[in-house]
Amino acid sequence: MRARDKPRLESIRLALAEIRKVEVDERIECDDTRITGILDRMVKQRRDSIAQFEAGGREDLVAKEQGQIEVLQEFLPQALSGEELSAIVNNAIKQAGAQSMRDMGKVMGLIKPRVTGRADMGEVSKQVRELLN
Repeated sequence: MRARDKPRLESIRLALAEIRKVEVDERIECDDTRITGILDRMVKQRRDSIAQFEAGGREDLVAKEQGQIEVLQEFLPQALSGEELSAIVNNAIKQAGAQSMRDMGKVMGLIKPRVTGRADMGEVSKQVRELLN
């Protein structure tokens, strides 16, 4: 607030409002894991919006959404590298004893708690599919 950085302040207020909304709706006190999930979901929503705004030629809104993503990612854990993600996926496949696509649910169930907020679940799912096929 003191820096008069309105876009950053707006992004933080949106995140706090979303966290409070979840707390009120579910009548719970959000822990770190839940807050990470909320922020991760907000980043995903912003990425979807960017794709739609780019298709519509609204570069001003793309820049605004990109700025919000940058602010939200400051509060998320450090993203996993490709090698780290591959290691987690391979370990989960071995741990679940997965042989085919039928076992994808088991594998994703093992992976999700480890990568929430640190990797795009769409990319994780794609990588699991490639390895199981």
